[in-house]
Amino acid sequence: MSVRGLAHVAIQANDYQGTIRFYTEVLGFTRGHHWSLPSFQIKEACMLVSADRRTCIEIFDREAVIPAQGKKAASEEEIAHGALLHLAFYVDDAEEVYHKALAHGAKICAEPTRLSLGEPPLIVNNALIYSPNGEVIEFIEEVDFNVSSL
Repeated sequence: MSVRGLAHVAIQANDYQGTIRFYTEVLGFTRGHHWSLPSFQIKEACMLVSADRRTCIEIFDREAVIPAQGKKAASEEEIAHGALLHLAFYVDDAEEVYHKALAHGAKICAEPTRLSLGEPPLIVNNALIYSPNGEVIEFIEEVDFNVSSL
C-alpha cells in the first residue's frame, strides 16, 4: 500500500471567519463539511475544498486544543521555525493571484519571480505571501517536478 496523495493541511486560525474568507474569496476554495468537537475543545472547524475537489485545508478555531508541528512566531516580525515551511498551490498566473492576495490583506514574502532550478534547468514561476492569518503560501505555475536531473 502506498500514499495516494496529500489529503489536507490543518491550520489553527487567529481569526476563524477571516481565514475562511481569505481562502474562499481570494484562492477559490469552497466551504465543505463543518463541525465542532468538544473533546478537543474545538468550537468551530471546517474543511475547505479546492477546485480539484481533492486538495483540502482544515481550519480550526483559535482555542482548539490540537497537536501541532513547529512553533508559533512571537510577533508578526519574527519568522517561525518548524517542520512545515509553507503551503504551495498551483495557479494559472502566480503574479495575478499574488496581487489579489495582497489586495485582501496578505503581506509580501517573495515577489513574483522566474527561477531556474538545477541542471538541466527547471523553470519555475512563483510568488510567496504571508496570509492574513500568517501562513506562508506559495503560488506556483504548473511545472513537472517528475523530471530528474540525474
